[in-house]
Amino acid sequence: MDTEFEVVIAGAGPTGLLLANELGLAGVRVAVVERLPHRTGQSKALNLQPRTAELLDCRGWLEPVRDRSLTLLPAGHFAGLPLDYGALDTAFPHQVGIPQARVEEFLEDRLAEYGVPVLRGRELTSFRQDGHGVTATLVGTDGTERTVRAGYLVGADGGRSAVRRILGMPFPGRDGRIGMAVADIELAAAEPESDDPGESWRLPDLTPNPEGLAFLLPLGGGVHRLVLGGPEQQGVDRDAPVTADEVRAALARCPGPPRELRAVRWASRFTDASRQAERYADGRVLLAGDAAHIHAPAGGQGLNLGMQDAFNLGWKLAAVVRGWAPDGLLATYHAERHPVGARVLANTRAQTVLTLPDPDAVVVRDLLADLLATPEANRRVAAMIAGTDIRYPMPGAPEHPLLGVRAPGVRLPSGRGILLATAASAAANATAGWADRVDHLDPLDHRDRLDRLDHGPVTDGGEALLVRPDGHVCWVGPDDDADGLRAALARWFGTPGTSNRP
Repeated sequence: MDTEFEVVIAGAGPTGLLLANELGLAGVRVAVVERLPHRTGQSKALNLQPRTAELLDCRGWLEPVRDRSLTLLPAGHFAGLPLDYGALDTAFPHQVGIPQARVEEFLEDRLAEYGVPVLRGRELTSFRQDGHGVTATLVGTDGTERTVRAGYLVGADGGRSAVRRILGMPFPGRDGRIGMAVADIELAAAEPESDDPGESWRLPDLTPNPEGLAFLLPLGGGVHRLVLGGPEQQGVDRDAPVTADEVRAALARCPGPPRELRAVRWASRFTDASRQAERYADGRVLLAGDAAHIHAPAGGQGLNLGMQDAFNLGWKLAAVVRGWAPDGLLATYHAERHPVGARVLANTRAQTVLTLPDPDAVVVRDLLADLLATPEANRRVAAMIAGTDIRYPMPGAPEHPLLGVRAPGVRLPSGRGILLATAASAAANATAGWADRVDHLDPLDHRDRLDRLDHGPVTDGGEALLVRPDGHVCWVGPDDDADGLRAALARWFGTPGTSNRP
């Protein structure tokens, strides 16, 4: 059976839409399937961490996203304890305060440029895979069925992923023990709201409180985000409606003057459940974002973790579809991203404990607050939450400080890799067979932005760097080591002349 699409993605959230953009950029025939008939407009997540900003910037997509943002926050937090992002080696030492809905809108609008369809109102109810592809059944809101055939299926359909369930992928971890809720609300008119709602954004106060936590952020247009977690949220079914009385009780706990609730636009419950898929891939089916991992929303990492999954997976899956992927390339998606997800699950569990009104937890929190007052400890934890300290395992000389880390000053708008080497070097001439997959950049012509590489600038000569399409350095060596570079090119970019596309 011929494939209608080369890749089908289930889920039109930020993870699925970013992955679709990456595949569309590479010329892959991809479609996104979404159960909901329309975008909800619900704000949901509210931030992009520095590493996510870097990834969008390297494709040239950050500025239009920031144009839709509410504010820039020069700090992050660990269980409410402030982290100084100004100490990070990045051009974006801040969180971009933006509702998830605006990120989704931008990413979905971009798909039109590639002719990528978003099939809304279609629920994936079953699929089967074989050695050549995946056949999936989609059921529309009117009950009609449609069968689609694709080379690969990616489940980016959230924490209750149908793809993961149908696949039978183990999802070990633990259920939630703490109940919370989030709501977009309208308040009765009081004092006029600033034209810039971000002016009053602040880090959440997560100091343990027996009455429960509650904090409020303005989203503009008279809408506020309320996060609440107290005794009345415990032991309640996740699907139970959030009541207006719950919202009013939380509003009374928020700092500041009394506020009157006008309306609840949207509300949802969540817990600190922590689970991770045993494997991110099984044959021709892959998982990304919340379909691969769920955790408490501590530190504002969830949306970012999923988008970074998509960025790691996109170029690798495109390489497989286009026929030039070297053996084992797609397997590196699980190998690299599963440990990153596991670390986020661990730090969110730790953060949740530090917000409990337990005397021992309070002691630990006070101790950590003292430690984070020291610049080095603060910088290390800030880099973990911001995502700028990720280092993927790479073959080669592991002692080299650049190998496996990100190259934040490198622009990759084409979605191809880049060789950083002086034009006259042997390394620059070694990429000829990979010209459809790797571009060449002379660092001497771009020093102003390449100086931001972690651990030091690109040297004036003598050293060359190979950067993957996801912005991570995959080879470092002398710029006259053409043989070493060719081996790295073959390892990450396959054999010259193997692409099935012009």
